[in-house]
Amino acid sequence: MLIGFTFLYLFLSIALGLYAATKVKNLGDYVSAGRSLPIWVVTAMVFATWFGAETVLGIPAEFLEGDLGSLISDPFGAALCLILFGLFFARKLYQMNLLTIGDFYRIRFDRRMELVTSVAIAISYLGWVSAQIMALGLVFNVLSDGYISQFNGILLGTTVVLIYTLFGGMWSVAMTTFVQMIIIVLGLLFIAWYLSGMTGGVMPVIEHAAQAEKFNFLPDFNAIAMLAFMSALLTMGLGSLAQQDVFQRANTSKNANVAVWGTVSGGVLYLLFAAVPIFLGYSAYLINPELVNSFMHIDSQQVLPQLVKQHLPLFAQVIFYGALLSVIMSTASATMLAPSVIISENILRGFIRDISDRNLLMLTRGVVVSFALLVAIYTLWSLEQETSIHKMVENAYKVTLVVAFVPLVAGLYWKRASVYGAYLGVVMGLVVWLSLEWLAPGLEDSLPAHFIGFFAAIVGMVIGSLRWPYSQPAPAQS
Repeated sequence: MLIGFTFLYLFLSIALGLYAATKVKNLGDYVSAGRSLPIWVVTAMVFATWFGAETVLGIPAEFLEGDLGSLISDPFGAALCLILFGLFFARKLYQMNLLTIGDFYRIRFDRRMELVTSVAIAISYLGWVSAQIMALGLVFNVLSDGYISQFNGILLGTTVVLIYTLFGGMWSVAMTTFVQMIIIVLGLLFIAWYLSGMTGGVMPVIEHAAQAEKFNFLPDFNAIAMLAFMSALLTMGLGSLAQQDVFQRANTSKNANVAVWGTVSGGVLYLLFAAVPIFLGYSAYLINPELVNSFMHIDSQQVLPQLVKQHLPLFAQVIFYGALLSVIMSTASATMLAPSVIISENILRGFIRDISDRNLLMLTRGVVVSFALLVAIYTLWSLEQETSIHKMVENAYKVTLVVAFVPLVAGLYWKRASVYGAYLGVVMGLVVWLSLEWLAPGLEDSLPAHFIGFFAAIVGMVIGSLRWPYSQPAPAQS
């Protein structure tokens, strides 16, 4: 019966996504929903997109294994990204009337910068989308008591997300994520209320976690620990800023004010509500410590799904897994669309002359299919490598921090930022990062190589821009 409810929910999600496809008349509708959405829909999209598999499965697992400080990248870094984007980037980018964030690099610098940064942005999504598909495979495996293997669950999850993303684009994302946000919030709050009745209330869980020193947040007071702490915060907090999905949500707004405050409110809501799955995960310690200890040695990401499956009645399981599927699919659909748009608009389009809007829309849908296949392959490989969902998301933003963040900030806020400064910044950042990854892999435990590459990119931008002052690039392609 539980599996039946699950597949009914998947069917309704696909139906809603296909209905949204009727609103798609051109590429602007497909990518930005006609820039017509009100603040409550934009807030819902920002929240539901970022409240993904890593939030419900990965964050509680990290908290169980470590403490509050181990969550510095997500949710703290993720919320920081959304708030910073809303306050300092949303208005400026919205007023430029761009289709993608990749367009900014072409208009402000040149076609080469558009190409390099767009490739980096597209690559960064592979880990994030794969994390969602990995979670779908895990859910199908748990729900079916192992009848559906995680391998087959990954293929099934990829297919479901692909279908309603492929046809409706941003309209599908907007409609489905708004409904999914309601299910996420109400569903997880209900499960938290239900579990609190089994633990004797909220306070016993908090007191138990406090006694176990789970609320330790700040690192040890030494240079290495503090640098690693700041690196984890800023890799997510800054590296995520130069991303198509964040830009795309702001760009669907009906005006600049909605773009600003829809993103900020979505970020604040994300940070506050991330406490709910942490509470759910730690409640397992008080309800069934044997289950927790067992799965901590196998796969800590399964603690919460297994707790619900073994201890909650059927109606509560339906609510939980409905909310969990909403969480995963809202993020997966959005993050599958974003890189596909970047690839078609900012990478492929430059090599195709005089392509019509209709043909570009068909090309974008073709890229969605191709990217979904790539995601499935990468997810299956990550399954063999036993990479955690939280780590897959955390690793996704290294390349954008090194390559795309510095030219974005400098291009918006420093008039002297030049094309050659952007070139030198990207080259220095990549050379330093990749060289250290190759030559000093042990450095990751103290100061990660990509963070040093980030500082090298800043130095390169400053030196290059001062040495070769800004000159207006050739007119942007239409």
